[in-house]
Amino acid sequence: MTRIGIVVGSTRPGRLGPQVARWVEKAARERADAEFELVDIADYDLPLFDEPRVPRLGVYDHAHTRAWSAKVAELDGFVFVTPEYNWSIPAALKNAIDFVYTEWNHKAAGFVGYGSNVNGARAVEHLRQVCGAVQLSTVYTQVTLSLWTDCVDFTTFTPAEGHDAVLHRMLGEVVALTAALAPLRGA
Repeated sequence: MTRIGIVVGSTRPGRLGPQVARWVEKAARERADAEFELVDIADYDLPLFDEPRVPRLGVYDHAHTRAWSAKVAELDGFVFVTPEYNWSIPAALKNAIDFVYTEWNHKAAGFVGYGSNVNGARAVEHLRQVCGAVQLSTVYTQVTLSLWTDCVDFTTFTPAEGHDAVLHRMLGEVVALTAALAPLRGA
């Protein structure tokens, strides 16, 4: 069965990401066409990129890189949950993507962004470029959430009802694109 990782893209204390990711996971578990798993980059304790060789070689000296590599490799697609920090993605998410290369190739990616100005849209657009660089194919539909209207006091996630339909559409696109890319992955 197709396996999709819901990647929590922030590591800061007090982050909203895990709440948003659980909302995504709840909707995803209603589907019968794929398995979904929360993947919190904070659990991997990745330092700033510290491998002596380029990730494209797939030779890793450090246990943290090998653990991250194994997790990314076992998944067929991804939904990235990211806040917007200064019109971009968190450094921790960019770093996590940069740690490996071939493990991302020929897989699908969808996005759930959140922020205070344009609801995480700038972060998602930047993340689309980063995904292209590691041969992740991205879906069209994206979920964008407002810290002003989809949160209470910037700490408790309370999504507006209208986001559910967009989330379900994006999840469907991720599953479909993941299946379409399977021959390229040798799956």
